[in-house]
Amino acid sequence: MEIQSLVSVIIPVYNASQYLEKCIAAITSSTYSSYEIIVVDDASLDESSEIARKLGTIVLELPCQSGPAKARNYGAKKAQGDILLFVDSDVLIKKDTISRIVDNFTRNSDISAIFGSYDENPSEKNFFSQYKNLFHHFVHQVSSPDAVTFWAGCGAVRKEAFNSAGGFNDNKYSKPCIEDIEMGYRLKKMGYRIFLDKDIQVTHLKKWTLTSLIRADIFQRAIPWTKLMLESQEMVSDLNLQISQKISAGLVGLIIVMIFLSLHNPSLIYLIPFLLASVLIINYKLFRFFLKCNGIKFTLLAFAMHLLYFFYSGASFLIFWLRHKLRYMIKRFNLINLGSSPD
Repeated sequence: MEIQSLVSVIIPVYNASQYLEKCIAAITSSTYSSYEIIVVDDASLDESSEIARKLGTIVLELPCQSGPAKARNYGAKKAQGDILLFVDSDVLIKKDTISRIVDNFTRNSDISAIFGSYDENPSEKNFFSQYKNLFHHFVHQVSSPDAVTFWAGCGAVRKEAFNSAGGFNDNKYSKPCIEDIEMGYRLKKMGYRIFLDKDIQVTHLKKWTLTSLIRADIFQRAIPWTKLMLESQEMVSDLNLQISQKISAGLVGLIIVMIFLSLHNPSLIYLIPFLLASVLIINYKLFRFFLKCNGIKFTLLAFAMHLLYFFYSGASFLIFWLRHKLRYMIKRFNLINLGSSPD
């Protein structure tokens, strides 16, 4: 009988009583049998720890709220397995998720990290939850399997590679942010291979609203991701940063400019339908996917929402990029005045 690799499933938790029982039940329904479940309670104010204990998991508690990066790192330190599988508390894995991950690692010794995506059936049925989750699913499905980032919603990494990279940067990211993306950057730079398995799909339980969606996209994605790219001096073209996404954001920015300019030159207003059509054509496959999943009404609303997404994401990138360049120019100017080399 073949000995199975032990998988340590690590779940960072903060006030997750609404979802946690379902999350753990999905893991215990797995067809893979050699695993441990480690729930790291990030100083929750609800009964998350009690729920996890009743379900027989290993429960670790942080003394004060420190963020999911710290929670995952703490769980990894206590983990017994050679494979660390990070699962968010509002995620339901499939019965074969762990088996598929282990099989990937077993058959491909050069793979050090694996992640998947949300599936096509998010739990919440309101528009913003459907839009957010289906967009995530589509982006992951059309991205390159050889990834340059990592996703900790459902992502696994060999413990040796995780320790070698130093885990998640919990000093820099004390709140939910891009701690998984940043760790993926470091793993890739160190020569580790990260694999996006498009057949690993999990169900997301979170309910999104317009406010929570925009706040997360700007403050937990666009701004910190821009900062990371500027610090690493790498403009990647992966996941949400594919060339088509960048061009679309530029076109939406141009639409905004045309609207203002048309107040002085009305003839410019006729360029706007052309620009809108260009955005539609570039993202044709995405809107066809939306149409297949939820019909024409949803797709029309999603098109409007996507224009808004490109606007605030692009504006966030531009503003932060200009701020970064301005600070560099001021620093350079001050150093020159002091007689020092700017480099």
